Amino acid sequence: MPLTVSDLDRFEASRPRLEAIAYRLLGSAGEAEDAVQETFLRWQAVDVERVEVPEAWLTKVLTNLCLNQLTSARARRETYVGQWLPEPLLAGDPMLGPAETAEQRESVSYAVLTLMERLSPGERAVYVLREAFDYPHREIAEILGITEAASQQTFHRAKKHVADGRARTEIDEAAARRIVEEFLTAAAGGRTEPLVRLLAGDAVAIGDGGGKIPARARAFEGAVAVAKFLRGLFKPSGAKRALAGGSPGVHIWTANGEPAIVAVVDGRVVGVTCLEITAEGIVAVRNQINPDKLERATARWAAADHGEPLFTIF
Repeated sequence: MPLTVSDLDRFEASRPRLEAIAYRLLGSAGEAEDAVQETFLRWQAVDVERVEVPEAWLTKVLTNLCLNQLTSARARRETYVGQWLPEPLLAGDPMLGPAETAEQRESVSYAVLTLMERLSPGERAVYVLREAFDYPHREIAEILGITEAASQQTFHRAKKHVADGRARTEIDEAAARRIVEEFLTAAAGGRTEPLVRLLAGDAVAIGDGGGKIPARARAFEGAVAVAKFLRGLFKPSGAKRALAGGSPGVHIWTANGEPAIVAVVDGRVVGVTCLEITAEGIVAVRNQINPDKLERATARWAAADHGEPLFTIF
C-alpha cells in the first residue's frame, strides 16, 4: 500500500531524531544518512496501518541497521589506511541532535565519539539510546531484543568504559576557547616551548587522512613529540600548499559542541582539528583531514556567517 501524505510527514518528523541517533552510533554523517534512507525504504514497504507505535518501530529498524553496519565497519576499519576518526559536525548541524543536558552534549563530543569506538556494537547502542536520548531500559530492551536487566547491565558497563577514558577534570567552554586561541598562537609561532606548556604530559596527536591525504599511521605521543609535530605542521611549504589547494585560512569555530579549529581554502573545509581540553592541559589533538569526511562540514560552512580567518598557514 502506498504511503499517504500523513505517513510521509510522520517519517519526516522523525528524520532529525533518527539521523542524530545514527550519527552517534556510526560516527559518520554519510553512513548515518544511508541508514536513515534504508529505514525509510522499509517504512515504505511495511503495512503502516499495522504499526502500533511508529516512532518505536522506526527507532528499532534504524538501530538494528546501524548495529549491522557497526559489525561490518569493524572489519573495514582493520584495513583502513592510517588512523580512523569520526566525521566532525560543525555548529548548527541538525545531526548533532539534542543538547539540553550535559549528558547529551558529551555524547556527541568528538572525544566521546572516539572513545565509543572501543565499545561493542551492543554497548554503543545501549549507551547512545539511554545517555543521549533518555530511552527507558524497557524500550531499549524491546529495540535490541534483550532483557531489561541486560540493558541496564550493558549501559553501566559502557558508561564505565567511557568514563575510564575521560578520567580528567573538564573545563568550561570560555576557558577552552581561550586555550584554543593560545594554542593557535603558539603553533603559528614556530617554537615548541609554548606548545609544550599547553599540552598535558601524556598528550597525543592523531590524524585521519583516509589514504587521501598523508597522515601518520601511528599517533604522536607525549607533549614534546606532539609539539614538534605541530610546529612542523604549521611550517610553510610549497608541497603543503599544493596538497591543500592553496593556503588555508584558520578559524576558531565549534565542532561537536566544543571549540575547534577549522582550516578553509576557497570555501572548502580542508581540516577540522578537535582539541580535548582538561584542567591538566590539552590531552588530545585530533585532526580530520580526510576529504570524504569533510563534505558535510564544507556545506555547513557555506551556510555559516564565519567572517575572515584569523590567519593563513602554509
